[in-house]
Amino acid sequence: MVIGATGQIGRAAVDALARDGWEVTAASRGGGRDDGWPAQVRAVGLDRAQDTALAAAVGDGCDVLVDIVAYGAEHARQLTGLAGRVGSAVVISSVSVYEDDKGRGFDTQSEPDGFPEYPVPIPESRRTVRPGDGTYSTRKAALERNLLAAGDRLPTTLLRAGAVHGPYCRTPRELYFVKRNLDGRRRRVLAFGGQSRFHPASVHTVAELIRLAARRPGSRVLNACDPEAPTVAEIAAAIDTAMGVRAEDVLVDGPAPAPTVGDTPWTVPLPVVCDMRAAERELGYRPVVRYADTLPETIASIERRLAGRDWREAYPDMVRAYGDLFDYAAEDAWLAS
Repeated sequence: MVIGATGQIGRAAVDALARDGWEVTAASRGGGRDDGWPAQVRAVGLDRAQDTALAAAVGDGCDVLVDIVAYGAEHARQLTGLAGRVGSAVVISSVSVYEDDKGRGFDTQSEPDGFPEYPVPIPESRRTVRPGDGTYSTRKAALERNLLAAGDRLPTTLLRAGAVHGPYCRTPRELYFVKRNLDGRRRRVLAFGGQSRFHPASVHTVAELIRLAARRPGSRVLNACDPEAPTVAEIAAAIDTAMGVRAEDVLVDGPAPAPTVGDTPWTVPLPVVCDMRAAERELGYRPVVRYADTLPETIASIERRLAGRDWREAYPDMVRAYGDLFDYAAEDAWLAS
């Protein structure tokens, strides 16, 4: 069973598991299905917010439960309550749980000198934020802590995903460069010299790790990122190539020169790059996609969603996460100065 089956990771995971020979039940709030799934995939409705709904959907049990949308200690309790009916679990976490030696993590990055300084690449042994209910990161940490503590009853592979990308994303970072190209913007300002690196994770990469973990049950934590961690400038160039566009980078040393100028969804002052050797060692993982090769389907998905719509209407979660990404007036004023 895959929970969150019609989300961006879920769609790819269901497909990968079904093609690997599993009998898959795809559970989502709407009970829908993807046109690309094999016909034998069974789709069911499941409202995760209802505490007893998951247990009812699992019924007599399943060999593997894949949870894409687990979040916080309450979801961990739902999962561990199924011990004995579920053979093993694969659960999506996030690289945002990591903190540095000074106690800085993703939750402190907006503070002065608050961005974490991680060793690169970041190993799974890196310490994590204290579990709690306060933020996305602390709730993911609580999810992990509770599931690992129950590993003897429910073996669980936790996959710490990076900057997830692919079709059907509600917050596609690629929107930043795709829309600019569609709008005919041929100059773009990039902070930190365009060298920011925030490790991406393709839905195909995560789906492959889910497929492998399903075949090798265990209680473990693994990073889930692509084989490459391109810089912001390299990402922009790859999107340009995929769209047949030429654009000029205006590189700025240091942070964004103005509040809505030069700050992309990948922009970070220090690199966030994860170590994938544990997945290779424990699961036999080998890279299945390169970032540039995934872009055509991502761009096509964004273009379809933007067609005839204001970007704020098409991607409201992007507005909440990043604010005004396309303040062209402020950018033009800065460039003119």
